[in-house]
Amino acid sequence: MSLARIALKNSLEKSSIRRLHRSELPADTAKLARFLIGKVVVHDLPAGRLSGRIVETEAYPPGDPAGHHFRGPTPRIRSMYLAPGHAYIFFNYGAHFMLNVVGEPAGIAAAILIRALEPLDGIELMQRHRKTTQILDLTRGPGRLAAAFKIDRRHDGLDLCAPGPLWLGKINHRTGPIGKTVRIGITRAADRLLRFYERGNPFVSGPKRLLLPIPVRSKSSFASK
Repeated sequence: MSLARIALKNSLEKSSIRRLHRSELPADTAKLARFLIGKVVVHDLPAGRLSGRIVETEAYPPGDPAGHHFRGPTPRIRSMYLAPGHAYIFFNYGAHFMLNVVGEPAGIAAAILIRALEPLDGIELMQRHRKTTQILDLTRGPGRLAAAFKIDRRHDGLDLCAPGPLWLGKINHRTGPIGKTVRIGITRAADRLLRFYERGNPFVSGPKRLLLPIPVRSKSSFASK
């Protein structure tokens, strides 16, 4: 898809965005990660609204050795123990903030990393925040999208299903086929198919080889749900 067509497609999709209710969220981290594909992240700033369709996620369910919560609660991850639909924000390697959505009932730590968005509203604002005019580079990757949307530690623990400036929404737009692969950049439980993405969307991040069909393998002791 050309960038001109992407811009046209986005301009046609700037319809009303309905806020997601917590009751709509699947009560399972992996299922929620898949459910969020095609939903919308919205950040209402004084300078204008930023919004983007979620096109890539990664699930980090309870007991996941790759998750920040694997060794138990710490002050840094306290927001992971909130109710589903809350934000968990962490600072990755001292370089980038990353937006996660809590995925299990209160008291059980788990989260979904929002890896990539397709920009909708506020593209010019995103370009200023990211200091680039390259549309494909604005929100392709978790660090880039957080910078484009001005998301940082101040948003940790926010309820994304409640009235407020940062929230999750839904638009009347058909989501394309959803693919599933291993997660990116981890070494523990690296064989789990817990990364979800909208097939064919140019804003999906990561190595292109991961977008190819994956051969069937025997399940590990920590098998995918």
